[in-house]
Amino acid sequence: MQARYERNVPALSEAECALLGSKRVAVIGCGGLGGHIIELLARVGVGYIKAVDGDSFDESNLNRQLLSETALIGKSKAQAAKERVQRINPDVEVTAVEAFLTEENALDIVSGCDVVMDALDNVSARRVLSRACEMAGIPYVYGAISGWVAQCAVSMPGDGLIEKLFGAEPEITDKSVLSFTPALCAAAQCALCVKLLCGRDVQSGQIYYFDLLNMEFENISII
Repeated sequence: MQARYERNVPALSEAECALLGSKRVAVIGCGGLGGHIIELLARVGVGYIKAVDGDSFDESNLNRQLLSETALIGKSKAQAAKERVQRINPDVEVTAVEAFLTEENALDIVSGCDVVMDALDNVSARRVLSRACEMAGIPYVYGAISGWVAQCAVSMPGDGLIEKLFGAEPEITDKSVLSFTPALCAAAQCALCVKLLCGRDVQSGQIYYFDLLNMEFENISII
C-alpha cells in the first residue's frame, strides 16, 4: 500500500482502498461544492474523476470555492480542478470537461461512471442530471447549500428522489453561501460516495439536513 493511503486504514480496509483506485466518479460542477468534492475524492484515492463545468472563476467565487484564487480569475474551473488534482495526487486520472450540463450532453457525460456527484446550483440542472443517471443506471449523490444550510442524499436509479424533493418548486433565489457550508456538505456527500464505491450499506431516499446556524442535524425520509 502506498504511504499516502496508510491513514485510510483501518477506517477503510486495504482491499477497499485498492477498490477505490479502480472506480470512476463524475463531479458535475467545480465551484463551491465541486471543488471540495474533487479534493476529497482525490485525497482518499478514487482512481478517476471527470470534472465538469463550463464556467470560469470570478471574484465573487473567492469567499467559498476551494479551487479559486485571485491568480485564477478568468480561468476554467474544470481545468483548474484537473491541475489541482495533478499537484496533490498524480495517480488520479482527471478529465476536465469544459461544458455546462445539458439535456443533449448529460447522458454522455455520466456514462461509464460508477457514481455521479451533484455539485450544481440550480434545480433545473439537477432534474436533467437525475434523468441521465436514471437512464444510465448510476447512483447519484445529491447536495445543495444555501447560507448556513446544507443537505445531501443518495438517489438510486428509479427512486425519483429529485422530483419528490423539489416537485414543482421554483428556483431558489437566495444564493448566499458561506465558506464553511460547502465544505461540510461536500464531506457528507463524499462519505456517501465512498460507501457506495466500496459496496457498503447506504440508504437512499434519506435527506441529511444540516443547519449550521442553530447546530441542528436531521435525517428526513422522503421515499
